[in-house]
Amino acid sequence: MATEDRWRTRIALEAARIMAEEAIEEHGLAKKKAAARLGVATHRNLPRNEEIEAALIEHHRLFGQSDQPRHLARLRRLALEAMRFLSAFSPVLVGGVWNGSAGKLSPIRLYLYPHAPEDVIRKLLNAHIPYEEKSHGVSRDAETLADQPALHFHVDGARVELLLLPLSWKGQTLRKKGGLLAGGSIKELERLMSLDGETNSA
Repeated sequence: MATEDRWRTRIALEAARIMAEEAIEEHGLAKKKAAARLGVATHRNLPRNEEIEAALIEHHRLFGQSDQPRHLARLRRLALEAMRFLSAFSPVLVGGVWNGSAGKLSPIRLYLYPHAPEDVIRKLLNAHIPYEEKSHGVSRDAETLADQPALHFHVDGARVELLLLPLSWKGQTLRKKGGLLAGGSIKELERLMSLDGETNSA
């Protein structure tokens, strides 16, 4: 294996460990932390998000996290409940809970498409759900990365992150630094849970 490839693999493994043990969901941040801890210049050819996700799944398998499938199933059930509650905003589940790499501390990340952020805020307030206002960077197609409003709250010990995107972005390709964002709708999550033998009832 070439030296450059070996460093990519080492960075991917360290980034996966950081994501698993420090509850970091951002691939870019995990890559930077991994490169810094390994003493590698950040201008090196860093691993793709897909490489880190594969390493993360392997990390869960190797390091005694035999209960990871149970945690993943629980997070997906909670995600499905949240998506049904927020169904008016066409929720899309992304991140580790969708792709199967989530650990016990991973957040449930949903992308919503409201007419206005206030619509989602009103929904949470009416349900007496306390939340924090945040922001996340995301881009549509080739447009410049920009911060979008986000709301964070907790349910049954799990963190839920709602990213509020413009309604005009619905159905379009989304990106974050490092690659495309894969995700699934309510029906797609139900289908995934059914294939995995998970309970999909709310």
